[in-house]
Amino acid sequence: MSNQQYLSVSALTKYIKRKFDVDPHLQNVYIKGEISNFKQHTSGHMYFTLKDEKARLLSVMFAANSKGMKFMPENGMKVLVKGDISLYEASGQYQLYVKSMAPDGVGDLYLAYEQLKKKLEAAGLFLAEHKKMIPQYPKSVGVITSPTGAALRDILTTIKRRYPIAKIIVYPALVQGNNAAKSIAKAISMANARAESDVLIVGRGGGSIEELWAFNEEIVAESIYDSDIPIISAVGHETDFTIADFVADMRAPTPTGAAELAVPHLNEILERLMNRKNRLTRSIREAVNFESTKLTRLERSYAFRYPHKMYEQKLEQLDRTKDRLLKTSTRYFLKKKDGLNQLNDILKKQHPEQAVKNAQEELQQHEKKLRRAMEAIYRHKSQQFVHMTATLSALSPLKIMERGYGLVFTGDETLVKSTQQVSIGEKIAVSIKDGTLECEIKDIKERIEP
Repeated sequence: MSNQQYLSVSALTKYIKRKFDVDPHLQNVYIKGEISNFKQHTSGHMYFTLKDEKARLLSVMFAANSKGMKFMPENGMKVLVKGDISLYEASGQYQLYVKSMAPDGVGDLYLAYEQLKKKLEAAGLFLAEHKKMIPQYPKSVGVITSPTGAALRDILTTIKRRYPIAKIIVYPALVQGNNAAKSIAKAISMANARAESDVLIVGRGGGSIEELWAFNEEIVAESIYDSDIPIISAVGHETDFTIADFVADMRAPTPTGAAELAVPHLNEILERLMNRKNRLTRSIREAVNFESTKLTRLERSYAFRYPHKMYEQKLEQLDRTKDRLLKTSTRYFLKKKDGLNQLNDILKKQHPEQAVKNAQEELQQHEKKLRRAMEAIYRHKSQQFVHMTATLSALSPLKIMERGYGLVFTGDETLVKSTQQVSIGEKIAVSIKDGTLECEIKDIKERIEP
């Protein structure tokens, strides 16, 4: 046993790891499975488990490899991965080091599109209440697109044809490639900073989902949402929808359609102006005709034809009004005079001197009643006193003593009512009518009841 060489755990683990790393069958392995226990570290590394019905495989995808992915892995997602099988020495567990990942059965771009759409919708970026009104008659239109693309030519041609008085400001931006999203967002920020456009058209021509992907990036969606200038999205053909379409204040199916939505047609405006001019002219003509007819009617009226007669009528009306006023005022003053006389009569009847006299008589009567009542109470109380004095005198112990009776008290002045309260030789006091007798008990004889 002593000759046996023992390996440390770390040495054995390193040996097994080398076996994993040099085995060509464990390098660039293609595996499909379902993600569970997914967790993304703050460093950007992704840790999860790949599983099927019978087995599980610990997996890790470092940030350098996950950086280019268009979608975010989730629990329950079926994926296709490529990676190397190796051993994690610290725990002694083998695991898959993922180099690339794609959804199983669904394109990664489409999946990323759906994930971002769901996220932004939950955040409220698609709500109609955040949409801004597109100005009806913009003075200037900003266009954010590729300066060399066909979309710009279509927009310029349409605006110049429909509304040539509008100023067109082009903000060049990349609309395809890795840097396109940042370029579009930067152009939107620049247009808002300059504040020289009344409305912005952001878009490009149609294409595949890869070509249109810049308009599905979160940075572009947030720039459109934060824009103070109303934005019309014009991405792709009529059947293509991007994230930018959902966030924008208005969506156009094509760049040409965006230009038509951004500006009115000059001929339509001229036609509306002509219609309004005709209506205004007709209204003025009708108003003039009405006032002319009214003036003619006034000129032909009796007042203008015979003004002196109208004056005479007014003089007559004035005289009659004066007569009515004089009669009315006379009746009014007479009525008030009668009322005053009635008040004088009432005042005489209710003069304060008479009221004082009546009050004095009433006071004298009350004094007489009070005096009689007090005398009656005094007599009644006197009788009660005499009766109570007589009763008290009759019940007084002194009266009893006058008849020869006395009261016996012990030394502590307790009234003796029974022979049981005293003993032979005890001194007692006998109170009689004219004094007190100090006595000593020589004998006690109890009374025997017959």
